[in-house]
Amino acid sequence: MASSTRTPHRVKSHGRCYCRERVLAQGETLVANHGLTRQRDLRDGRPVWTGSPVPKIVASSLRRSTRADVVIVGAGISGAILAQSLTEAGLRPLIVERRRAALLGSTAASTALLQFELDTPLTQLSQEIGPKAAGQVWIASRDAVNELRTRSQRLKIDAEIATRPSLYLAGNVLDARGLRKEVRARQKLGLASEYLDRRALRHHFGIEREAALLNHGNAEANPVQLAAGYLRLALRAGARLRAPHEIVDLHCGRRGVELMTADGIEIQAKHVVLCTDYELAKIVPPSGNRLISTWAIATRPQPPAIWPQRALIWEASDPYLYLRSTADGRVICGGEDADFSDSTKRDALMGIKARRIAARLSRLMPAVDARPDYAWTGTLGRTAGACPASVEFQAIPIAMP
Repeated sequence: MASSTRTPHRVKSHGRCYCRERVLAQGETLVANHGLTRQRDLRDGRPVWTGSPVPKIVASSLRRSTRADVVIVGAGISGAILAQSLTEAGLRPLIVERRRAALLGSTAASTALLQFELDTPLTQLSQEIGPKAAGQVWIASRDAVNELRTRSQRLKIDAEIATRPSLYLAGNVLDARGLRKEVRARQKLGLASEYLDRRALRHHFGIEREAALLNHGNAEANPVQLAAGYLRLALRAGARLRAPHEIVDLHCGRRGVELMTADGIEIQAKHVVLCTDYELAKIVPPSGNRLISTWAIATRPQPPAIWPQRALIWEASDPYLYLRSTADGRVICGGEDADFSDSTKRDALMGIKARRIAARLSRLMPAVDARPDYAWTGTLGRTAGACPASVEFQAIPIAMP
């Protein structure tokens, strides 16, 4: 649930279906048993964002076959941002959501730490893919966070967006010596990062660790309000939202892409973009994509206990603890990631995991009342090196939504 945010790429093609990893070739048909995507129970429990009324986005159902220049499958944060971008470019996308309304998938489970910092440290990623490529990934991630923040502010989207520094604590992946190497690598790229030794960390933040990196240029938001803001703007500008409709068939031909819903309605489109998040399309190979389980809690409001600068805090560990504050002074804390995605097993562990997270939060921040007021769990996706992934099939270009 803690991850960097990226904006959609602008793509051009004719009669193709875009997803995270594959484009259907002309004449190719996908018939999906029981739906286009791998349906998952993406979250359980009570996310803190659902404590206040979830924004109501009005959707209507399709009653007959229709056409659209662009069809977006999925009405979460990715689909919302893409839809608004397309309407700004003069298009009127059709958004199709299989749930009864928008914003009911994994968006509400996000803790919305909008960080450009990847889970894989820059020094480690440089060893894996080379310093030049690693630097490009990190700079692109920083630019994406900046773009999301400035774009949201320009559009006057009220989603509790705030610029925050991050505090990266020494752990079992990078100790104090490793953090010294990491800060030099970040500074060489021009990233605003500084090293804090044990004394400085205790003085400025009251945290007992051997070292940390203080990094600037990250952000936080209310993910549900953020997605709702982009979706509302898209709908006002001419986008259409249709739900609930499950896409079960795709065919790519000379005239474009034909989609079929479970209730027998046909949609003709020039382009299709799959924004289905961790409910990966069945045409996406599982290789390189790993789904894990994660848990989070939110405390009661306690503004006096919030640490300086309201920094986003996380550990150079695997698995790591991560935390942030909310606009009303709650502490959100997550972690205890486990390498499985079975929702029944995941949900059964929620009580145990919530207590463990609360105990770890209390040890790190003794002044905070760590008792959970909210607790939830969800599915999280990971790729090798924490980088965007693409695979090419039959020399067909790939588009990343």
